[in-house]
Amino acid sequence: MGSYNEGKREVCAWIRERFDRDSKILDVGPSDGKWRTLLSDYRHMDAVEVWKPHADRCRGMYEHVYVQDIKDFEYDWYDLIILGDVIEHLTVEDAQKVIDYAMERCRDMIVAVPFLYKQGEVGGNPYEVHIQDDLTRELFEKRYKGLMVLCEARADYCYFHKDEGITGTTD
Repeated sequence: MGSYNEGKREVCAWIRERFDRDSKILDVGPSDGKWRTLLSDYRHMDAVEVWKPHADRCRGMYEHVYVQDIKDFEYDWYDLIILGDVIEHLTVEDAQKVIDYAMERCRDMIVAVPFLYKQGEVGGNPYEVHIQDDLTRELFEKRYKGLMVLCEARADYCYFHKDEGITGTTD
């Protein structure tokens, strides 16, 4: 599945209001680099991609492209972390760990997620399987308490960001 286009303009406007062009951004699971293209005026943008063919496709677009599973990726700080269509590919426990780790290592994050979307392998990529194909907005908000709605792009797709009053999924 590619990411939906709905809501991206609003999310980019939100980013531009809050983050200057020298902000350090991490794009998790960039696939074809859509967020990099949309935020091309930002100077410092890295990517972490689990599937090497996608990572290879993104080389030259980002300052650094790390070929690694986000579950094992260690970093100190990013001003903004974008998890665009990533959470549904992880178990609940792994997704909560990824979000909790990021919470303490970023000023804000964006999590884009489709709801009730079943998906298997795509183009030979085993990481495309949706493990959390049961997600609804209500279930997402229950599992991931540290996030709040940023933009409801459509009935089956939503963007969330950090809720400043909550520090993690297990609070």
